[in-house]
Amino acid sequence: MVYYRVMTPENEATVHGSAARGYRERFTAAHFGDPIIGDLVELIREKRPGDRLPSERELSARLGVSRTALRDRIGRLEAFGVIERREREGAIYTGLQPERMGEALIIGLISAEIHVESLSTVRQALEREAAILAAKDPDQDGILSMRSAIHRMNNTDDGSEIFAADADFHEALFTASNSSGLRFLARVLRTVLHGTLRFVTLAEEREMVRGVHADILAAIESCDPEKAQVAVDRHFELLEGLFEKDARHRALEQ
Repeated sequence: MVYYRVMTPENEATVHGSAARGYRERFTAAHFGDPIIGDLVELIREKRPGDRLPSERELSARLGVSRTALRDRIGRLEAFGVIERREREGAIYTGLQPERMGEALIIGLISAEIHVESLSTVRQALEREAAILAAKDPDQDGILSMRSAIHRMNNTDDGSEIFAADADFHEALFTASNSSGLRFLARVLRTVLHGTLRFVTLAEEREMVRGVHADILAAIESCDPEKAQVAVDRHFELLEGLFEKDARHRALEQ
């Protein structure tokens, strides 16, 4: 595959520097292994949600591909929620919907027979990096949302309410990271990662959940990346313990 570097005023000087410090490469159609998909993506980049794509006849002529191949690629983009085909209207650009991509991911996980528990390591890696970035340069809206989630945890003994606040806390952590890449991945993986949360019922579990989340926030607010990483890792150690405890209970019930 051939990759092209897109030169911008912000990075052109650094590319020619000794270390290319500060250089950022944009994603382009060249990053796709399928040139037809790449060409379609380049086309819809110029569109706004709700805009209609050219007809199949026009598109196939413009891209130099058969209408059969074109329909196949449009179908793939439709599966990701990027394009919607409507009767008598043709293909409509709907805008990127990360949540729809998450649904496709779940189907892939099911077909590969991957267990929810095995994704905890993926979630841990993402949240560890989010906490480190948040400790260095936090998004204040994310910090406020994390505080709000902890406040809700501390003011209820209802397991479902704690569960909901837990989910909101971790979503806010990605916002606090100030990383557009992590925020995007969090939206794509939201439904999947939600399955790695645990519904708590026992009093000691509720106290543990409150404590580990408070530790993560405290480390971030102290602007200590190393401490933030340790707090996230501690959170997942305890989460793994809850998974094991749940597995034992299920085994006894069988």
